Amino acid sequence: MSTEPETTEEAGPGTPDTPGTGDGGTSGAEDAGGVGAGAGADPAGSDDASGEEAGADGAGGGDGAAGQVSEAEAELAAQRVERERIERRKAEKKSPIESGTKLSGTAADLLAAVRAVETGEKPVATVFAEPAPEPRRPAPEPVHRTQPAPAAVAAAPAQETVEGVRGVLAEGGAPESLAPQVAAALGEAAGAALREDPWQLLRVGGVRPDQADGFARALLGEARGPDDERRDRAVTVWLLEQAALAGHTALELPTLTAALGRQSVPDPDAAVQSTLAEGEALAFQDALEEPGAAAPQKPDEGEAESEEERPVRVLVGLERYALAEESLADGLARLVNSLSKESDQAWQAAAGAVTGGAAELVRAVAGHGLVLHTGAEAARTEPAALLGAARAAGLRAFAVCHTPDGRHRLTGLPGAAPAERGVGTVAGLLSGAEGPGRDADGALELDLLIVLDAPQLDVESAAMLVESLPDGARLVLSGDPAVLWSAGPGRVFADLLAARVCPQIASRVPDPGPIGELVSGIGVGELNQVEAPGKEIVIVPVRDAAEAVHRTVQLVADSVPRAIGVPADQTVVITPGHGGAAGTRALNSALKERLNPGPGRFGGFDPGDRIAYSPAPGRTVPGVVVKADAQGLHLSCADAPVIVPRERVEGAVRHGWALTAHQAVGARWPAVVVVLPGDAAQTLSRPWVYTAFGRAERHLSVVHGVEQALPKAVAQTQAKPRTTRLQTLLRTQVPA
Repeated sequence: MSTEPETTEEAGPGTPDTPGTGDGGTSGAEDAGGVGAGAGADPAGSDDASGEEAGADGAGGGDGAAGQVSEAEAELAAQRVERERIERRKAEKKSPIESGTKLSGTAADLLAAVRAVETGEKPVATVFAEPAPEPRRPAPEPVHRTQPAPAAVAAAPAQETVEGVRGVLAEGGAPESLAPQVAAALGEAAGAALREDPWQLLRVGGVRPDQADGFARALLGEARGPDDERRDRAVTVWLLEQAALAGHTALELPTLTAALGRQSVPDPDAAVQSTLAEGEALAFQDALEEPGAAAPQKPDEGEAESEEERPVRVLVGLERYALAEESLADGLARLVNSLSKESDQAWQAAAGAVTGGAAELVRAVAGHGLVLHTGAEAARTEPAALLGAARAAGLRAFAVCHTPDGRHRLTGLPGAAPAERGVGTVAGLLSGAEGPGRDADGALELDLLIVLDAPQLDVESAAMLVESLPDGARLVLSGDPAVLWSAGPGRVFADLLAARVCPQIASRVPDPGPIGELVSGIGVGELNQVEAPGKEIVIVPVRDAAEAVHRTVQLVADSVPRAIGVPADQTVVITPGHGGAAGTRALNSALKERLNPGPGRFGGFDPGDRIAYSPAPGRTVPGVVVKADAQGLHLSCADAPVIVPRERVEGAVRHGWALTAHQAVGARWPAVVVVLPGDAAQTLSRPWVYTAFGRAERHLSVVHGVEQALPKAVAQTQAKPRTTRLQTLLRTQVPA
């Protein structure tokens, strides 16, 4: 096949729609120009392969169920219990603006204060007065945690509730299929609540304001006014929820009011005030301490110098993420300040049992309650050595990874049960399916918790992990800071690195081979040519999306198995998004037709199909279809059986020969084919490229259709920023 680059044709607009995030790193594409060595051809020549579509797979996201209580259901139940405990604890704290009351005093001054900040005037002192820092606590009293209740299957909405909602939806011209979701979101009185406030329809995922407006017009008729406060509040909450999907835990007030204006809200300031007054959102003010921030305003004549105001930003966020972020900061401060000395002898023994970079990590953990560890795939040997040394010294140590694949890679011993090695997954630990169990106060019975793949921790999962640790325990967060951030809101690992409130150990262990060299360069913004004498890296230029699909099928089904020796079932395809002419849907359709043709009698699936199963939003587990019967779709995921009921297949299972980078993060495969269609050039980013290329262990093929967009993205395009409060909270609670 010719390796000479040709003019790339646009293949139509792609729709990168990875669930749970709008981060710039979530979906992008990459050019392979300038990558690879010498050979830029197909590994084994050019053989034809069918690229026609065979059908579309189901939409991703949602829950599945297995047996009586699935891992996902157990996890969600544990999360609900933990959130309730966090909320009870946070209720005792003083918030900047008290929710659930009419705006007066501090709350009434909020918008005026923000305008004063924007115009350069002095902020209102009663709003922006900086609280006195809390004194350092050498060893606070243990927090008495509520014992998590046994996991239970979430009760489905009562049938009469669903039918009542169905009638209201039909009356307003909305799809009646939304009835179960509306009933689940609004509760027992869902029908009456929806009739009273039709814009509550926005609480259902996927519903847009224009659709809710049409529903309200049909339902309310003349009773709907142009400046209805119900719409203003619902749209405000919807915008905050969309921001959370994009990774933000809050929005700056000017950003929120500007977005409200674009949604035809006549008075955005009043809409925010109304939402705050009803307790549907919270407001915060954070001092600006970042480099380059405006200097503090000088006090007026006659004012005490101590009353000088610092510049601030005002943020608005949903309560659940605000509570999680504050709880996370509190929990981290507790770990830092409650370091136990009782196990010093055991930690000395652990430090003496390892050498090199692992010894540096063990010494840091011995003396600190919180430690950050950074490095790429090869650096995982250091936290693995820490885990082994701690357990050998008699310490209660456990490590968790983002995916089952990461768990197996960390054990490193074929046939060894991960539980016996003290290794599990984040989801398994939180749900109680894995790990050491909890004490009478609900705390994990651990002296050390190691969290690998830490960049994938969203703020809620991180808060639940930290709050589950007992006083005196140590926490190590380890991961590669260059990969994509979490699918859920927050950027926990990046915020902790930036806050510099604890020791940071950077691994010096490089990833080996040509792929390791290539990915390491991408991490620092350089797309280098590397020598690949064993065809570890191959570039396949294509002109359009149709050719990209054709070449991808050819690589997976024939060229890579024949030339590299990696079978098709150990090769994964990574592409920027689900939609478009070369997205996961089109690629999976073509790959199914070639590799496992069949009628797809059960929701488009047949035995032997590779799938991507989403047991909970933001999580993906690769697997294979075993069979289908009256119980549902039987899968094998990470060597464990899973049964997905018929009604949940469409929402929880996709075909899985082709994945997005966010679905693939945390796992690796012997061979990876990265597809870069021309229509994804504008969505390229360095984290996406780094993550996609880094999933390959032995061989990387790049189906290249974006010309020079790849080197430009690697050099210039970082992840889109996320608005969070964790850094500010940590700086006020954890001494430097």
